[in-house]
Parts: sequence; structure tokens; C-alpha cells
Amino acid sequence: MKKPILVVSTGAGISAESGIKTFRDADGLWENYPVMQVCSADGFRRDPALVHKFYNDRRRQLVNASPSAAHKALVDLERHFDVYIITQNVDDLHERAGSSKILHLHGELMKMRSTIDPNYTEPLDIDHLETAPETRGRNGHPMRPHIVFFQEPVPNMEKAINIVEKADIFVVIGTSLVVYPAAALINYVHPGVPIYYIDPNPADTSAFHGVTVIPQKATAGMQTLANMLIKD
Repeated sequence: MKKPILVVSTGAGISAESGIKTFRDADGLWENYPVMQVCSADGFRRDPALVHKFYNDRRRQLVNASPSAAHKALVDLERHFDVYIITQNVDDLHERAGSSKILHLHGELMKMRSTIDPNYTEPLDIDHLETAPETRGRNGHPMRPHIVFFQEPVPNMEKAINIVEKADIFVVIGTSLVVYPAAALINYVHPGVPIYYIDPNPADTSAFHGVTVIPQKATAGMQTLANMLIKD
């Protein structure tokens, strides 16, 4: 029997329980770094060394983190559903947890990308975490963090929309629903498809029909969701 398609949109909240700092928390990254200085195309043009350093620091934090129970719960759901994950996160915790279908909207922290050919990327590993303005790829190109900066288009958005349009169930975990274009994905869910929204401080969903809000952190919310979706 064909499994129902479960599409999950994840944000910073699912990785916060792994110790990954979010930008919007009171003690988050934006308190220490002006966002447009380290996460924008203009910022990279003005001070590429600072931007490289910022993402080097993020990688060092990431390699010491582990997937949370919420990441692992999504893997467990693959026994019952055809699970597609669309994540705004640039970490690799979904991959390390074992999820099989993952689309990164905002890039991948553990990769670097050519500044000349945006389709050319190379993986980084734990022994080679740092990049700098002078870093060159195996093809000789100057390289940059494989991150979608503010002021840049989101190349995987069309792919994400196509996935959402196939959903039999749509789930949003740990996101404020204010970061566009990712926040717009909920608009592509077909009418009648159930939507579940897990977040301890959920955004207003009154503009959408059929949304079940689970006002919990990701791990507890995933347990609640699994109990709702999987009937013995």
C-alpha cells in the first residue's frame, strides 16, 4: 500500500534543542552580530573575512551538536509515511538523524560554494571546517559559504513548492512563519489537507483553515503529533 505523503517544514526551533543558537532568541546570534553584516550579500561584499569567520564559528558549534529527539522522531515516521523534509536550517542534523528526503532552502553549512559557478559546491569535513576569502575549490574557483544570504534568491523554492503541493499531511515545526519566502509554503497546501503547527510560541494561524496548533517545543510536539497521526 502506498504511504501517505507527509511534508514537514522545519525551522530553527527543531535544532534549538540540539544546542544550536537561533537568531531570534533573546540571547541569539543577532544580539551579537548585525544580521545584514554577516548574512547578506552586501555584507559579504563589504567584509568577506568577517562572514567567513561567522560561518566558521557556526560549523565549530555544529560538529559538537547531535540530532535531537525531534529529528529522530521524523525518521521514525518514515515507517508510516513518505516523509519529505523542507528545512530552513543550514545544519546537517536531519541528515545525521537519518532522514532520507531533505531539501535545504537556505543552503548547507557543511558545504562551500564557488563564487563563480553557483551550481558548484564541495563538502567540508570535521578536519577542514574553516574557509576564508583566499579559499579555493578543487576547480580553482574562489569559494564562499554555501548559504543563501539575504538579498539573494532562494534557488530551491520552486522544488519546495512542488513537494508541498503533493502533501497529504503538512507539518510546520519550530518556525515563526515570518521568514519569507519559506513562510509562504503553507499557502501551497491543497484545501482539505490537514496542517499541524508545532511551536512553543506559535504565530497567528487564523488566516489559514484546518491548522491544528501544538504549542510545545519540537521534541514534545513531535510525540504529540505521532500519537495523533499513528493509530494502533
